[in-house]
Amino acid sequence: MQIYDWHIAPNPRRLHIYLAEKGIPVTYVEVGQPDLTLAPWYREKYPHAMVPMLELDDGTCIGEAMAICRYFEELHPEPPLMGTDARDKAIVEMWEKRANEEGMLAASELFRNTHDAFAARGLPGSAEPVPRIPELRDRARARLDRFFRKFDAQLADNEFVAGSRFTVADATTLCGVDFAKWSDVTIPADCPHLQRWYEAVSARPSARV
Repeated sequence: MQIYDWHIAPNPRRLHIYLAEKGIPVTYVEVGQPDLTLAPWYREKYPHAMVPMLELDDGTCIGEAMAICRYFEELHPEPPLMGTDARDKAIVEMWEKRANEEGMLAASELFRNTHDAFAARGLPGSAEPVPRIPELRDRARARLDRFFRKFDAQLADNEFVAGSRFTVADATTLCGVDFAKWSDVTIPADCPHLQRWYEAVSARPSARV
């Protein structure tokens, strides 16, 4: 069993945090290159061409960070990072999905449409050139502003994103906030609850793996 990884990328980082919180040791295989592309041999091996990807001993390939987390959650249910009962699992999944779609993907949209190395890579995993769209920069910044304010409101009454415990929703939210920093977008000054949460979660050992 091994995980194909790009250690600097935000999406694999969600999995790094999850596995660190669980205390699960894994073997990582680095597939990122200095020119910010994936190794050709990896793209040939895994045409979906995204990271992370878990390869099991029987050759099964499982992509997508949360799918990999789900695999390990079933094998190692303690501590529960994807919810406990039906209600809790639904709430965690709801907020993790919001963190990904409204935070991570907005930060990705901004980064891919501004960074020169991604001028023809507007979408991840595409073998064909996808030109960047300058107009998406403003939309991405507006998306991130809504993301910050929505999560600030959620954290006004909750210690963590999905309630009273750290979960995968916090891992994805943290990665979204930090990914936005790649484009010089930070938590607004008038989002004190999100800032309080960010400082606390960033201090966890798992956030520094």
